[in-house]
Amino acid sequence: MVDVLENKRAATRFRVLVEIAERQPAVSQGEIAEAVGVTSQAVSEYIRELVDDGFVEKEGRSRYRVTKEGVDWVFQSATDLRRFTERVTEDVLGSVQEDAAIATADLAAGQTVSLSLSEGLLHAAPDTDDGGATGVTTTSAAAGDVVGVTGFEGVIDLDPGHVTVVQIPPIRSGPVEDAAGVADACEDAPSSPRRGSKPSPHSGTSASNRRRTSRRARWPPTRPPAVSMPPS
Repeated sequence: MVDVLENKRAATRFRVLVEIAERQPAVSQGEIAEAVGVTSQAVSEYIRELVDDGFVEKEGRSRYRVTKEGVDWVFQSATDLRRFTERVTEDVLGSVQEDAAIATADLAAGQTVSLSLSEGLLHAAPDTDDGGATGVTTTSAAAGDVVGVTGFEGVIDLDPGHVTVVQIPPIRSGPVEDAAGVADACEDAPSSPRRGSKPSPHSGTSASNRRRTSRRARWPPTRPPAVSMPPS
């Protein structure tokens, strides 16, 4: 368990030290108390402990500064928190994540379905047990309607796609001189794989990776976005 999540006091101690680092050297205990959600007296006690532990040094009346040891502790605690939240969002929540798909036939909730990608959208069909990607519906849906899917397993085969990148100068550089060229580049960008193209050896995607699959499923299949990039 991450140290700052062991109990409420550890979490509050971490937040008080972060607030001091943000406001130093002139520190208002009242402002910190309001930000953290405790009393000014409690903030005073936390600061006294942080000073005793060498994480904060007092420079004068209401003037404090976080020491190197305090900075190291905040950095390590923040790193532990980031790793913990990544594990929760990717491993824990990822296993129960629900995505939307287009039902190719009438489907009932709790039904195992085969998954495929067509024109950039995720489709769910009654499972044919063909060894492809599968999932389990979380809602019922009629053919052509949106259905919720979870419990992804297997790999979805993909045909090669295309990405068009258009360099656009920052707004402060003035209007785009070749606006027509940008429009033409977007219009000419292919909206779907070429007919007869063969998938590459790396054209599969794991259905268990819901975030990547859902991104592909929700991209508009008609026109790629123009990507704004600073001039080189």
